[in-house]
Parts: sequence; C-alpha cells; structure tokens
Amino acid sequence: MIFAAGLGTRLKPLTDTMPKALVRVGGQPLLWHVIQRLKEAGFGRVVINVHHFAQQIIDYLQANQNFGLDIRISDETSGLLETGGGIRKALPLFDPELPVLIHNVDILSNADLAGIYAMAERGHADALLLVSPRHTKRYLLFEEEESTAGASGILLLQGWTNIETGEVRSPYPGLDPRHAQQLAFSGIHVLSPSAFSILKDMPERFGIIDFYLRYCHKYAFLGKNQRDLQLLDVGKLDSLDMAEAFLSIPNR
Repeated sequence: MIFAAGLGTRLKPLTDTMPKALVRVGGQPLLWHVIQRLKEAGFGRVVINVHHFAQQIIDYLQANQNFGLDIRISDETSGLLETGGGIRKALPLFDPELPVLIHNVDILSNADLAGIYAMAERGHADALLLVSPRHTKRYLLFEEEESTAGASGILLLQGWTNIETGEVRSPYPGLDPRHAQQLAFSGIHVLSPSAFSILKDMPERFGIIDFYLRYCHKYAFLGKNQRDLQLLDVGKLDSLDMAEAFLSIPNR
C-alpha cells in the first residue's frame, strides 16, 4: 500500500495545484519512484489511497496503464482518515491471507523491500517496522534484546518518546527511554493478517503509530534496525534538491 492521500502542506505552493504524489524529483513523480521500487521487489498488487487532487493520481496511473500492476484505489476524497484509518478502509482491497507492505509516497530509500516483507513472513511478526539510528526528535522505543523471532536486528516495540519535550507513550508502566533502544521510524512497515481483525476495532480515523503503541504489549510488533539505511523524507521544498542528489547515489 502506498500512502498518497496527504495534503502535502509542507510542499506548498507546488501542492496548491497537484498532489504531493505527483511532485517530480529526478524527472519523475514521487509516486513513480515508489511504484518502481515495489515492482522491482516483486509486488504485483498495489493499493494507493487518494484524497488531495485524487483524480490527478488516477489519471496519471491510467495514462501509464497502471505500470503493468494490479493497482487498486482506496478513495478518501470524502475525508482524510490518517495512516491507520487509511489502512483500515483499504482492508477489503488486500489479499486477506498475505501481509501488506506499507510505504509513504514521499520516502526515498535503499531499503530491501522484498527482504523486509520476507522477514515479516518468516518471523511470524504481527507487524514489522523498518527503523534506523537516524537523528530525529521522535523515536520509537525497543527492547534491547532480540525478540523470539531470532533474526539479527529484530527488536520488540515498547513505546515512543519525544526527546525535546520528554513525553513518553507506552503500555509498559514506568518505561524509561534511557534504558530502551531509540530508533527512528522510516515510514515503511509490514502489517500481517493477524493484526487485521484488531484494526477493525479501531475508530474510523487514527494514526498507525497510535495503533502500534496501543497494542504492542499484546502483539508481536517488531522493529528491524537497518543501520546502513539511506533514507530521505521528501516532505519540504528544501528537500527537493536533496532528493535529486539522493537519486544519483550509486547502488541506492
């Protein structure tokens, strides 16, 4: 699933006339870059949620024959549902027996998408979040020891913190961020069918991180720490030039 419904307010004035998904970097729309990465990784069905200038995205896909993929649109034109609500609404468009890899449209990275997906399947994770030691203000908190999945770099989600305000969110009472591994979320994650049913119990609108934090003490919500992750969030105007340079990196 590609999250493409956002308003892209940080990319104004470009997004006054187009959706963020169609803002161009390296000569192609952001959506093109993510679709190509997914196609190269072997994904055949892609669900894309739309809201802001939704018809432009639909027309772009049709003009390119859906890039030879089974592309399905999750229509949020009546109202944005946030990340968790967007997944919940799109559930009927997924294969109910297969995990779903979720990718923000404004993320460029060197992530091994096929490998992450396979790891989620092998490790029997209810969700697997790609994380790294990237500098940010907000971190997910993980158990220091490896989880029962037994794979190197796999950690158990325990909470969230904002290091500037000191806020901590966790179902584990008294969790001290200083004693947890603090890692930044990439906007790339895999949700398994085992978690679909609890998604249905959530409200119409909610953030997916809120969902993970609400249930991480009951379900195997894991983090994959990719220390060599190269990632760029193309969310602001000043990141567009950085994106051009990022795309020119060999073997990205």
